[in-house]
Amino acid sequence: MKQITSVQNPFIKSLALLQEKAKARKQTGTFLIEGQREISLAIKGGYEIETVLFLPDLVTENQINKLVSSSVQLIEINKEVYQKLAYRDTTEGILAVAKTKSLKLSDLKLSDNPLILVAESLEKPGNVGAVLRTADAANLDAVLIADPKSDLYNPNIVRSSVGCLFTNQIATGTTEEIIAFLKEKKISFYSATLQNSTSYHTQNFTTPTALVVGTEATGLTQKWRDEATQNIIIPMQGEIDSMNVSVAAAILIFEAKRQRGF
Repeated sequence: MKQITSVQNPFIKSLALLQEKAKARKQTGTFLIEGQREISLAIKGGYEIETVLFLPDLVTENQINKLVSSSVQLIEINKEVYQKLAYRDTTEGILAVAKTKSLKLSDLKLSDNPLILVAESLEKPGNVGAVLRTADAANLDAVLIADPKSDLYNPNIVRSSVGCLFTNQIATGTTEEIIAFLKEKKISFYSATLQNSTSYHTQNFTTPTALVVGTEATGLTQKWRDEATQNIIIPMQGEIDSMNVSVAAAILIFEAKRQRGF
């Protein structure tokens, strides 16, 4: 089995770039996954694992063989190399190099009565991860990211989603492309916005539905407000007029799930 013990190794340097640079991930079509649970969820989600790097003191070869196929390259590394590549503070002792997936709208496979979340221009990777956790909890058909501000394979999104990046169907596109997609599929969409809105719980989400949320700072762009089946609002009774986007998404999603009988 191959062993690497130097942080100056060219392969290790290339992997470090995957953690640091979206450009490197895009050019190679690969990214890093950290942790046994996350790697397991990625495999279950159809991601192809190319290489596994591990600390033999913490993870045995037998454990890895139960996790990945025999065709995956295994590399023993030392603590110094692991710390060079690991994103999290906790040490699980295992990293995987995986191939990215297509995020095209045309690749989505939807049910006959889909429930979808659309999130426009979320800037903070932590918010993207939190939204993906909520989407997984509700078993949504898909999450669509309109005009994304963060590379979805950013290590902070992988971490904050606790592997839910791999358990959701995800697609990206411009606002115009996603609106056209929803209209083509005859999916009603409800834009969460302060302007010209009606309370969210008065709407019928039992038919093909997309719930659309934007950033706390600027909200949704005008296109979503103008084109929506209905603009909706979560009534606020305190001093502020917005809440964290992942919280707002959860409220809307689980009202739709309630209407659908969970």
